[in-house]
Order: sequence, then structure tokens, then C-alpha cells
Amino acid sequence: MPELPEVETIARKLKPELVGKTILSADLRWPRTVALPSPKKFKEWIKGQKILDVGRRAKYLIIQLSNFNLLIHLRMSGDLLIRNSTIRADLHDRLIIKLSGDKSLVFNDTRKFGRVWLTPQPEEVLGKLGPEPLSANFTAQWLHTALHNKRRQLKPLLLDQTFIAGLGNIYTDEALHVAKLHPLATSDSITARQAEALHEAIHSVLNEGIRRNGASFDWVYRGGEFQNYFRVYGRKDEECPVCGTKIKRILVGQRSTHYCPKCQKLR
Repeated sequence: MPELPEVETIARKLKPELVGKTILSADLRWPRTVALPSPKKFKEWIKGQKILDVGRRAKYLIIQLSNFNLLIHLRMSGDLLIRNSTIRADLHDRLIIKLSGDKSLVFNDTRKFGRVWLTPQPEEVLGKLGPEPLSANFTAQWLHTALHNKRRQLKPLLLDQTFIAGLGNIYTDEALHVAKLHPLATSDSITARQAEALHEAIHSVLNEGIRRNGASFDWVYRGGEFQNYFRVYGRKDEECPVCGTKIKRILVGQRSTHYCPKCQKLR
């Protein structure tokens, strides 16, 4: 699933292609792709809207329109493409938004898990999300306090989008390794110094991921190169880049988790 750096990269690439275009029509080829409103209202409301901006909140793409916001969550296999309107639809195209200038914004989703919302009030969808980890509100002091307000294993808590928005499996594993924290450590055991290290690590891995256009994985997200610089994620039995110890893989909250048993000791 694309995480914050991948979604940020997609938003940056789409913005110059979309801003200023007018939406002519929407071909909804799988109705359940649209979570809000009804398919009929979606096609009615989106027609004639002008695209004003393209951005991101957590793992959601936000396309700001004249009177609405188009929110897109790619989930497991979603992909967004710009195509010439004359190109025939693909088998897995779920939504085709025809634009001025003979272009189309295509939402392709093999597994059908991705969702789209059209709403004048994006907080209807985004309101429960935690702070952005690259925002000014996300400070080491806030993180330390928030960790101590919970008593949960560290990795599942960091993956909780209501706690911090945008982190997923890859960047959580990478950040915990940089901060030298075990994924099973309890959140209320983290010291102020460790919280500061984790805060810096989250900033570091996300910014590096964005700088490298995210990580390419599966058959969906392509074009990034951060996968070539993973410290622990997906590197079971390979040597830790810090100490040379073999990286271990465990399941934490049913999620594949990679860590170094020497650098990230459970105390």
C-alpha cells in the first residue's frame, strides 16, 4: 500500500497535469469505487468542476475542485494515471474522469479496495486522522506525551492513523530501526530522549522517501527508488547496515515486521 512518501510523490506529479483542467464527465465503471455520495450524484456533481489544486493528507490524495474536494485512497492496488481520452479503457479501470484538453484521469484498481469521496467538507472523511508527521504540530514533546497517554505496543500504535497519519509498514520499520527502538516496546515506556530520537527518525525516513520518489513495490506503485536504501524492511536474514547482525522478521498485529535484534533490544 502506498504510504505518505508515495502519495506525496503522486500528488506532486499529478498537480501540473491537472490544475486548470475542467471535468467534462465521469465514467464510473465499478460503482462501489465511490464511497460518497451515491454514484448518480457523484456523476452529476463532478461534471463542470474546475481543478484548483492537488495535495495530500496522510495517505489520501486531495483534488480541490471549484465546489468540492475529490479524495482518493489507493489502498492495496490503486493507481492514478493520466491518459489521452482516445485510449480504450483497461480491464481494471474503475473510474475514468474525462478532462478538458482531451485528457482523462484514470483510477485503476486491480483488487477493488481503493475508494473515492466527493464532498464539500473533507473533514467528513479526514476528521479522525492524527497529526501529519511532517507538520509543525508534530513535535518530539507532543510525541512523548501522546505515547505515554497510551499503553500499546509501539509499532501497532504508529500504524494507527488516528494517532499519527501517513505512516505504514515500510516507514515504521525504517524509523524504529533508525531510532533503535524495538517494535514490541510499550509506548508508555519510551523516555523523552527516545521520543526525540523517534521523532527525528520519522522525519528522516519520510523526507528521504519523498526525496527518492517513494519506494517501488508490487506491480502498482512504480518510479521510486527508496527500496534500494531500506535498512531493515524486507531484508530478513540480511546483515543490519549498522552492526552486521542478521535482520529478523516477526508478525506484530498481523503485520510483517523487520528489525535488528542487536540495535533494537527489547528492554
